[in-house]
Amino acid sequence: MPALKFEHTVMLNLIIKSLLINRPLKMVLLAYWLIFNPFAPSSHAEEAIVELEAASSSSDQPTTFYPLDKTAIDLDAKRKISGYYLERKSYGTKKETEPPSYVKQANQTWLKNYTIFENADWLDIGLDYRARIEKRDNDFRRNSDSIDEPLLLRTRAFFAVKDLLDPLRFTLEVEDARRYNSQFTRDFDTRDTNQTEPIQAYLELYFKDTFLGYDDLGNSRPISVKVGRQAFEYMDRRLFARNEWRNTTNNHEGLRASIGQEKNDWQIDLLALNPVQRFTYDLDSVNRSQAIYGVIFDWRRWSNISTIQPYYYAFKQVGDKVKFTSDGKPESAQNKIDRSIHTAGLRVFGVWSHSGFDYDANYTKQWGHQSLLTTGGLFQSQLDHDAYAYNAEVGYSPKHAWKPRFSAFYGHASGDKTPGLGDGKNQRFDAAFGFARPWSNNDYVDMANVSASKVRVEFEPPASYLNALKIDSGFSWYRLDSATDRWKAADLRDQTGTSGKNIGKEIDLRLRFPINKHVSSNLGYAHFWAGDFTKHNAALADPNRRQNSDFFYAEFSISAF
Repeated sequence: MPALKFEHTVMLNLIIKSLLINRPLKMVLLAYWLIFNPFAPSSHAEEAIVELEAASSSSDQPTTFYPLDKTAIDLDAKRKISGYYLERKSYGTKKETEPPSYVKQANQTWLKNYTIFENADWLDIGLDYRARIEKRDNDFRRNSDSIDEPLLLRTRAFFAVKDLLDPLRFTLEVEDARRYNSQFTRDFDTRDTNQTEPIQAYLELYFKDTFLGYDDLGNSRPISVKVGRQAFEYMDRRLFARNEWRNTTNNHEGLRASIGQEKNDWQIDLLALNPVQRFTYDLDSVNRSQAIYGVIFDWRRWSNISTIQPYYYAFKQVGDKVKFTSDGKPESAQNKIDRSIHTAGLRVFGVWSHSGFDYDANYTKQWGHQSLLTTGGLFQSQLDHDAYAYNAEVGYSPKHAWKPRFSAFYGHASGDKTPGLGDGKNQRFDAAFGFARPWSNNDYVDMANVSASKVRVEFEPPASYLNALKIDSGFSWYRLDSATDRWKAADLRDQTGTSGKNIGKEIDLRLRFPINKHVSSNLGYAHFWAGDFTKHNAALADPNRRQNSDFFYAEFSISAF
């Protein structure tokens, strides 16, 4: 039988004590409160305790106290620390924190041993270095069979001032991302290379105590307005992500405003941004051809059952202002198109703590229009944009010392049904600025023209020689939604549709463990079996191409603090 919530345990004790001190009316009222206010905060119960104990002290009858359920008390204490926020368990969807996880408050690091920093609670500081050695054998993201063994290096430094000058705050984060020992050019590969670049530089107005007051758990509702260059993550990271796996970082310039905080029962985030155009060697610049306006709402009042997250954003691209591809190459005349895409969706996720089950589900709809140009850049037609995507994951975590979690996932993103003018529509989903890692550990699958099924297991086996070891493994099946649309990552397409939809299958294994307080490791392997679509179309570019691929990597992160 599951343990009662703290509030329920308190109320049951109050009802029993009401009987003992002969207060039947209060007993009835308390029972009514218990039945019809199952989600009311514990503060209401605590007020009832104070009121009842005041009454009992004036009674001649002795009062017997019954111990509360310890598990329920622990859960309540945990909620008072984290507020209404409940972390999702779905694979690969945990957002990077703000500030990033490698950042610490100066007086909580070894710097506190120096007088100048011992009281520096106003300073956030971080320095992080990551090295990843990869071996990609027949990488299907490349147009020919090859073996590549790149060394990816990334250094990040973070500095932020808070509290000291409130409401004014300042943040700066600098990144240097480089790739060595690869047989492919770095000149226009901003996926791996982006040398010495401020990825965040913004001013913030932060108001701790506002006219919005406090939520029922006593957490204030602050208001924050950030202006400048920013890197962030929203929802399940599939539409907006820093992209922590990749060597370089997604970022934007403009304004973000937050009403409330993660601890609150509700929160609103507002966006008015331009993407940052990355270059391999030159300084990045603001992409004035594209703009994003959005609102994201989080309802956490019922987070013990479900967090509800509706969202909307508008993306606009002015073709005449387009200059570069995402890799920093000059854009072709045919791709300098006008685009106006509206995206609206609803995500719900939750953890049923006593049952061991968790879930995460999302549905997204896109509509709008875009122009279609000839190879010479002449206007041909205007296409309606009509696309959608959805995904759902269910997990189960049985009670065991190894902390296992078993999960099943299905995700779908629409593809274009007819090439060219066709039916006058573009049905390919636009994944905005999300990242592909939750879809494929090979980095083969994006959130466009795909149906993906997955099963996965995660566990933490105790090992005396490896402290805090975490292991996860999964098996995935990938198919195209539309046989006539492309597989984006490999840039393969059969406009006739005769190659079928079967992209392939993937198995992956990952081990993560800290080496010491400042060094952590991440080791992984993924194998891919090509499906009929991949076999046929990859062979057109390279007749001798093998039908499987392997990916090994060893990653080490060093944090100064």
